[in-house]
Amino acid sequence: MSTLQDYKTSILHAFHTQSNREHKDPMEKYMRNHFPFLGIRTPERKDILRRFLLENGKPALEWLEPLVIFLYSQPEREFHYAALAMIDINIKKLDADFLPLLEKLIVTNSWWDTIDHIAPKHVGAILLKDKKAIADYPDRWIEDDYFWLQRSAILFQLKYKQKTDEDKLFELIKRRKDSNEFFIQKAIGWALREYSKTAPDAVTTFIQNNELAPLSKREGMKHVHALDLR
Repeated sequence: MSTLQDYKTSILHAFHTQSNREHKDPMEKYMRNHFPFLGIRTPERKDILRRFLLENGKPALEWLEPLVIFLYSQPEREFHYAALAMIDINIKKLDADFLPLLEKLIVTNSWWDTIDHIAPKHVGAILLKDKKAIADYPDRWIEDDYFWLQRSAILFQLKYKQKTDEDKLFELIKRRKDSNEFFIQKAIGWALREYSKTAPDAVTTFIQNNELAPLSKREGMKHVHALDLR
């Protein structure tokens, strides 16, 4: 592929030629009609992208930001997923300089499906390498009025396991534990449940000592209760 414009044109063509009316409406309904879809289900979408990359190669690193912005500007949700897949391909090469773009993606076309990919897989991967940037991003996001930024702050350590900064996790949760927003209560429970697979006693103690929403408690204790039933 000779130019970035050629690359963009080719990926649009690869997806548009595989649109499926039969699947379009159910996919849009599942996402509460927040976004139009081409009707390409996940297995087919991944196969389209795999074949596209085989034919056109991975995007050059200097193309990544403009390519992601271009894909995110398309109306159909499949292109937003493709943008995140392009970041996946390059995530090991990215550092804190990429966080401003990730923040832009979090506040653009926001819904749980993209947020729950960006926060742990992209933001989390970068901050694991550059912990100093936590002060400029999750610590700031948790106080932002936009709850998708708050959710991202809570979930960025989701995949850390033994590398989790327990104090930071609990601190961020405590700063939003009184939220009435469903997606924040759910995120708190999810983050606690995942960390309980590594530190069940610490999570149990935290939940017992803090007044969390019932949803957060229930979700947070699921793994611990499952251990008790063994």
